[in-house]
Amino acid sequence: MMTETIRNIVEAIRESRNALVVSHEGPDGDAVGSSLGLAAFLRAIGKEVVVHLADPVPELYRFLPGADLVTAVIPDRDFDLAFVLDVGEFRRAGQQFCSFGRIGRIINLDHHLTCEQFGFINLIDVEAAATANLVWRVAAAYGFSPDYATALCLYVGILTDTGSFRYSNANREAFTVAGELLEAGGFTAWDVSEKLYESQPRKRLELLVRALPTLEFIRNGQAASLTVTTEMYAATGADAELTDGFVNYPRSVQGVEVAIFFRQLDERRFKVGFRSKGAVNVATIARQFGGGGHHNAAGGIVEGTLDEVKRIVYGAVESIQW
Repeated sequence: MMTETIRNIVEAIRESRNALVVSHEGPDGDAVGSSLGLAAFLRAIGKEVVVHLADPVPELYRFLPGADLVTAVIPDRDFDLAFVLDVGEFRRAGQQFCSFGRIGRIINLDHHLTCEQFGFINLIDVEAAATANLVWRVAAAYGFSPDYATALCLYVGILTDTGSFRYSNANREAFTVAGELLEAGGFTAWDVSEKLYESQPRKRLELLVRALPTLEFIRNGQAASLTVTTEMYAATGADAELTDGFVNYPRSVQGVEVAIFFRQLDERRFKVGFRSKGAVNVATIARQFGGGGHHNAAGGIVEGTLDEVKRIVYGAVESIQW
């Protein structure tokens, strides 16, 4: 059923000539997939589209149609609409976009628990498995039949944000829409899985080899952490985008309810990611560090040496009830 919010978005699209599409810094599969899927849909119905990401498209997702058209610099021109996808907080769209003023209306699509309602229109549904699902709701309400590019990009957004349909957010809509996209797009599940999971660069495994010995357990094995430092990057030639999925290793251990991933940004700053198996709302932990996210996946930035950061974060995890 078309909600009033989606009806308003569809009407805004019909009235527009062009659009700017943005997502969050450090884009993941849903950020890239939903952005490129929305752009493919809008281009297919005759709109001019610019996709801007503050950080480059990770190598893992560069096979997606339209990835080569993503720009790091927003053109100095007027846009009727700006679609802001999956950011949670407005600032996460990047400094360049946040200071850009040549936009008619902002449309905010998101599924984060902590999402800010900064748009002229806000389509926020924390029950949606991925922002790609929200993009598909809009495209379907428009009456659009998915082409290859739209279907593939949105499928990747759903697949990655549900952990290949392993996570608790893999609800009925996620499976239904994924099936529709597979059928309409003319590709197979293996086509995508082979590119995402069977083609990783060697240096990712070399980085993982260095990270796994950092595995630590707290709370009698109920929580576990993994760490990647800048020294590890230098030794392997890997970078931050290749750490995607590392947090799942401590979470996969029997008895672990919360996994923590420490990723060094510079000498005294660490990005801390949290994953839960469901018993703990890790977004509440991340908020203590100025971050946010979902019940089962969240993160924030903590300053200090590695030992100091661990002491702060472990203290926060130890203090919660579950």
